[in-house]
Amino acid sequence: MGRGGDDGAVTLEALEARMQSYAKRVDLALERELKLYAHSRFHDPLVYSIEGGKRVRPVMLMLSAEALGCKDDSVLGAAMAVELLHTESIIHDDVIDEEKVRRAKMPFHLKYGYSASLLSADFVFAMILAIAARYEDSRVAEELSYAALQMSEGEYSELTIDPQIYKLTWDEYIRIVTEKTAALFETSSKLGALIAGGGEKEVQALAEYGRCIGVAYQLKDDLLDWRSKDKVSLGLLKTHSESEVVGKMTAQAQSFAEEAKRMLMHLPRNEATVLLEDLSDFSILREY
Repeated sequence: MGRGGDDGAVTLEALEARMQSYAKRVDLALERELKLYAHSRFHDPLVYSIEGGKRVRPVMLMLSAEALGCKDDSVLGAAMAVELLHTESIIHDDVIDEEKVRRAKMPFHLKYGYSASLLSADFVFAMILAIAARYEDSRVAEELSYAALQMSEGEYSELTIDPQIYKLTWDEYIRIVTEKTAALFETSSKLGALIAGGGEKEVQALAEYGRCIGVAYQLKDDLLDWRSKDKVSLGLLKTHSESEVVGKMTAQAQSFAEEAKRMLMHLPRNEATVLLEDLSDFSILREY
């Protein structure tokens, strides 16, 4: 269940091994989906764009559904959609941030060019629309739309802030993190609950779980990328010392991860909810 230490605590190695079976299902589903576009000019670039990755968001979606008793393939379309939305955001983000490397891999825009990156991101969004249209429940499309809108709002806020000049407050920082990152985590876990037919309290609990995990995840990302000079989080240094910022970010990441765990108390206790609980630890313990 993701727990492999002598004291029963979660270990990253055990957790990743437990997640692998879910990630593999997502990978196979994405492979089948891309075959639908085998004759498209975008096929090879899209294969490159989805290679690698931890598949945290689609795995979270699948586990949220499984926690409420849904273990069939009805979740795979939505799982693909959230991973593709994440992929689209990465293509855009790397262009905006002028990234030179993406997790030891050449960013999409450097391999295929800026124009091809923009067009490929558009194509990915069209794929997401096609997947959402297969669900009779309109809430699938609505939740994906919500995530895309929030992510765009967050990215635009980040784009318009010069961290070397503007004195960013903690509340502003958390708001940006919530929009640009946590929104897709929230949608992922909420979609799992909706597809599984969860009740209102279960759906809301899983949505809040995802939001909290997303904030903790981005806080950890910013801590790992602290030396990057273009990070909005550096704007916090205008009002706090570096040690204060790092200390508070670390404490807040832990707090959000713990709140995510508390949300799971509203769900049945089973193997899936245990793994969701372990994912909250993964969000802040990982070193990549």
